[in-house]
Amino acid sequence: MVHSGLRARLAPVLAALLAAGCASFDGLAPKAVRADAAALAASRSLAGARLSPAAWPSAAWWQRFGDPQLDALIAEGLAGNPGMRSARARIDRAIALAASSGAALSPQASAGADVTRQHVSANGIFPPPLADSWYTQTQLAASFGYELDLWGRNRAAYDAALGQVKAAEVDAYAVRLLLASSVARAYAQLGRSFEQLDLAHSTLVQRQAVLDLVGQRVSAGLDSDVELKQAEGSIPAARARIAQLEEEIALGRNLLAALVGKGPDRGFAIGRPHLQEQPIALPSALPADLLGRRPDVVAQRWRVESARHDIEAAKGQFYPNVNLSALVGVQGITFSKLLTRGSEIPTFGPALRLPLFDGGRLRGNLAARDADYDLALEQYNQTLIEAMREVVDQLASLRSADAQRVQIERALATARQAHELALVRYRAGVGNYLQVLATETPLLEQQNLQAGLRAQELGLSVNLIRALGGGFEDASAAGAS
Repeated sequence: MVHSGLRARLAPVLAALLAAGCASFDGLAPKAVRADAAALAASRSLAGARLSPAAWPSAAWWQRFGDPQLDALIAEGLAGNPGMRSARARIDRAIALAASSGAALSPQASAGADVTRQHVSANGIFPPPLADSWYTQTQLAASFGYELDLWGRNRAAYDAALGQVKAAEVDAYAVRLLLASSVARAYAQLGRSFEQLDLAHSTLVQRQAVLDLVGQRVSAGLDSDVELKQAEGSIPAARARIAQLEEEIALGRNLLAALVGKGPDRGFAIGRPHLQEQPIALPSALPADLLGRRPDVVAQRWRVESARHDIEAAKGQFYPNVNLSALVGVQGITFSKLLTRGSEIPTFGPALRLPLFDGGRLRGNLAARDADYDLALEQYNQTLIEAMREVVDQLASLRSADAQRVQIERALATARQAHELALVRYRAGVGNYLQVLATETPLLEQQNLQAGLRAQELGLSVNLIRALGGGFEDASAAGAS
């Protein structure tokens, strides 16, 4: 803190100098206005959703799906993914830059030793015996300096750097959330591939049984070779579908191995997912409390604060700069006299510098900081709007998935009955093989749609959890708007 007595003595002088100067920041100010989260109308979009005050996701939200293998994969990814280590490196860099910026708030000291061997010109201004001779000048000194931060410029620059540290720390949580949700979505898709592989194997078994039946009917003279070739042609198609799904499973395992930061061989140890879907309630405090729950919103808010402090630091450059400096040491032209009486070279004094004419440099710098603040604030406003949109988007998609499930279940039941009836009629000799083929296609389509919808609902649940912040909570966001 600045000594009040020194401030009182210097203030009149500095005010007079400042009044005489030409550098002024009159007319320069930010233009952006912070959006109010509570003003984002969402009541109609949230209508009908299950609301609860305690519905915010927990930090370990993936455990709600009840699959220990998923828990292990996410824990492995959070520990070994390079993206997490990169986030840690960005935090370390921000901390280092803040420490460097904060150094201006403390006194500075340095020490040095100089030895200079010099020849004196015989034709110079020095007479003999110095002329045309060599001498060695030595100096030992310690210097001290301190800038009186009367206008808070250095403090503002340090606070701006601290804001970047906070933003980097919150960004690290955002990376954590992105990684965990990516693993969970990839895991749900792997489960979908396994379900469809089961359907493909069942289809192959069913088609093989139908082929055997067609062969018996051809032998009995009830069918022709046309039906036999149709039945035989369905077998390779079923096997090709199995190969396709086995490829999907292999690729899904490779993706998960990469997400957890391991080589592709890690994927061979990943078994079939067993996810349990649970309905997700929405917090009743939306959208206002989303301010402190979304890491991207909180990180951008810290960048806004950092930009505000940058403005204060830029304004501080318009005011006089007062430095105190001192030097203590000894100097001599020979080593023998370096530490003798009379070799001392103490200096002490203040230095005052006031910007007068700078060609608009200071105003340009401040205008740029104002623009940076406007940009950061508008990015914050956009992030907040997008955060709320993501929540209602996932809610709308989940509602659609619920409606689709009802219709798919009805269509699947009808398709299954039609196919079973066609098989019964064909075995009884009152139907033909074309009817069997015609009823099999919609049955397979609805079965695949049902498996895909289950994976989609799990993915939407993960997306909704991520949209709600994935368990992040920032107490400093209270009252921010």
